[in-house]
Amino acid sequence: MSLFGGGRAQSAAQMSAEKMEAAVTEIEMVADIFNRIVSSCHGKCIGTRYNDSQLNKAEGVCIDRCVAKFFAVNEAVGKRMQQAQGQQQAAGSSTTNMFGF
Repeated sequence: MSLFGGGRAQSAAQMSAEKMEAAVTEIEMVADIFNRIVSSCHGKCIGTRYNDSQLNKAEGVCIDRCVAKFFAVNEAVGKRMQQAQGQQQAAGSSTTNMFGF
């Protein structure tokens, strides 16, 4: 940091750039999840012939269930991965790492 406060301005600009990068990454992740839900649930719940401009009741119920299952499975997989990572870290702290240190 300089005597005239130049370090603060640079730090704020850097922090702003990091926040922008984090926001862009989050938007990309949300878009990816949305696209995966659409590709998965659309094929299962909506027929290839579009007779109406709106979803019928059966299609709407199917979409609701499909999206709920998607998020339930996504949450379960996330928890399982966190558990596995925690176990791996606990086991790794008492042994050497892959480089032999």
